[in-house]
Amino acid sequence: MWLAIQSVKDKEADIVISAGNTGALLVVSKLNLKMIENIDKPALSALWPNKRGMSVVLDLGANIDCSSKNLSDFSIMGASLYTSLYPNIKPNVALLNIGSEELKGNETIKETYQLLNEKKSDNYNFAGYIEGNHLMDGEVNVIVSDGFTGNVALKTAEGTANFITSELKKVMTGTLIGKISSLLNISNLRKFKKRLDPRLYNGAIFIGLYAAWFFKTNIRKFN
Repeated sequence: MWLAIQSVKDKEADIVISAGNTGALLVVSKLNLKMIENIDKPALSALWPNKRGMSVVLDLGANIDCSSKNLSDFSIMGASLYTSLYPNIKPNVALLNIGSEELKGNETIKETYQLLNEKKSDNYNFAGYIEGNHLMDGEVNVIVSDGFTGNVALKTAEGTANFITSELKKVMTGTLIGKISSLLNISNLRKFKKRLDPRLYNGAIFIGLYAAWFFKTNIRKFN
């Protein structure tokens, strides 16, 4: 893992793919690569399916403890990533919270809300808070949280998706009518399973490191 990250630093490689320990990858990356200017911590970010397409969600486990500055940085980085992928859409950014009301949440979340609400940007819209049951609505393009909350939300979504597909399979193959129905709708069922398959969405990237030059360019613009 160290040599792989070192190869990026030495410009011998452009991309590193790792199936190793996330914490170790974070430490090795921070020791070998510089942080982007004004960014204190890198974040694990991934694409999350919703009713309208895809959302960017971060942090997914790299940083358990986050300050309001960190969450504000994640908002900028997430919006930058989304714009890199979907340049024709001005993203809506929201903070994952236990309620949508302004007074809900811990002090860090509230402070971040104030920071983002006061800091107007031409590159993204701050949409306030979003609750866990609205993550898939598609109203928000970038969802921001600390690594603890984000990882729990991710694993919960993966478990729910596996449960739904497993139970649907039982229902569709438990009776003769179900089997006939599943054969008639096999194409739609495959699309449904593919849409919910966590294996298609379980890769994440570290953003905020100096080597990610394309994010660096956009993040500077966003700042």
